[in-house]
Amino acid sequence: MPLDALDKVQTLDDLTSAAANRNLTPGWIKRSTPLLWREPRSVFVPHQWTWHDAKAGLDSAARLIGTDLAERRNLVMRNPVDGNDFATLRTLVCAYQTILPGEVASSHRHAPHAFRVILDSHGAWSIVDGEKHPMETGDVVLTPGWSWHGHGHDGTAQAYWFDGLDVPLTHLLEPMFFEEHPAGLEPVKAVTPDSPFRFTWAATQKALDAARPDNEGHFGRRIVLDTQTMPTITIHMQRWDSGFRSKAYRSTANQIFIVMQGKGSSKIGDKTFDWSFGDTIAAPCWSAIAHQVSEDAVLVSMSDEALQRFGRMWRFEALE
Repeated sequence: MPLDALDKVQTLDDLTSAAANRNLTPGWIKRSTPLLWREPRSVFVPHQWTWHDAKAGLDSAARLIGTDLAERRNLVMRNPVDGNDFATLRTLVCAYQTILPGEVASSHRHAPHAFRVILDSHGAWSIVDGEKHPMETGDVVLTPGWSWHGHGHDGTAQAYWFDGLDVPLTHLLEPMFFEEHPAGLEPVKAVTPDSPFRFTWAATQKALDAARPDNEGHFGRRIVLDTQTMPTITIHMQRWDSGFRSKAYRSTANQIFIVMQGKGSSKIGDKTFDWSFGDTIAAPCWSAIAHQVSEDAVLVSMSDEALQRFGRMWRFEALE
């Protein structure tokens, strides 16, 4: 049928076929996957990665490959769903990383935003856009998109941390850029222990001391860190006393919890995870979430809440 003959078709079936030949698809046909549905239904699943497994893997990696061969010596947390190569949740990816005393991880920069939760480190450091600052146990360290960043270690014991990035979101939107620093490790212009990109353990604990639990009982004592330089990632830190039991809730945010201290369990959707130091738990969009604490706990969480709020897509629902 000539390209100017769509107005000559006699049946809907013929119109559908003719339109398809022109890469047009009718909005009235039924599809195996609808364009719209009543509420979120993530293909990602709740999942837990244990520090026991991750540390064992990192220790082996430290024996088998150096930072001269690995861009970063890390283990990426892949959500176990078909067709997924690396993403932890739809917009977020996480990894565990390690560096040995005396090593450096060369500087690079990329479009995705990133941050680190330092699990165990005495003497490690980061250079961000020429400014060198420590990465000590309990710190949360930001690396805004397109900032040069590299790492090193002047201490005597192996260092470990958690990485969180919005790489899957960047892939979805497609503005991915990556560049290695021409000097290998970026030269240090200044040493800044009080870098605005570094939230120390002491500072966040002081802020938690001053925080009040939410009146509804969903979050307990919680603070939000200032991530205006990387607005696609929201970072909360929460402190829960032994015996704390949160009321169940769900939201559209994709959330990932990292255990900094303590023990407890979390029910995410229909799965229950017992957690302790270093464990990571993924809660996909619109999953029901409830926590119970058996030992005083501090957790960091990352999510895409601020991004969803910006897009006026974020929703929250109390389930009890």
